[in-house]
Amino acid sequence: MISVRKILIITLAVLGLALTVSYYRFELDRIAEIRAAIVKSEAELERKREIVRIYREKAAFYKTQEGIEHLAREQYNLVGDKERVFLLVSPDNVPNMFNDEVLGIDDEK
Repeated sequence: MISVRKILIITLAVLGLALTVSYYRFELDRIAEIRAAIVKSEAELERKREIVRIYREKAAFYKTQEGIEHLAREQYNLVGDKERVFLLVSPDNVPNMFNDEVLGIDDEK
C-alpha cells in the first residue's frame, strides 16, 4: 500500500505542476496581448508618420513661388499676369452683351 507521505508528496507535486502550467499559460496570453498592442501601435505610428510626411511636403511646396501661386488660384481665385480667364456660361444665362448697363453707357446726358 502507498503511504500517506507519498500520496501527499504526489498531490503537492501535481498541484505545483498545475499551478505552474496555468501561470505559464496566463503569461503566454499576456504576451500575445502585448504583441497585438505593439502591432496596432506600430501601424498607428506608421499612419501618423505618413500624415506628417504629407504635411511636410505641402509646407515645402507652399514655401515655393509655384506653391504660393497655386494657393492664390485655388483659394482666392486670383490669376497671374500672363493668364486669361474664360467664363463659361450656360445658354440659358447668357447676358445681353450690348446692354447699355454692361457697356457702361450712361443714359443721363
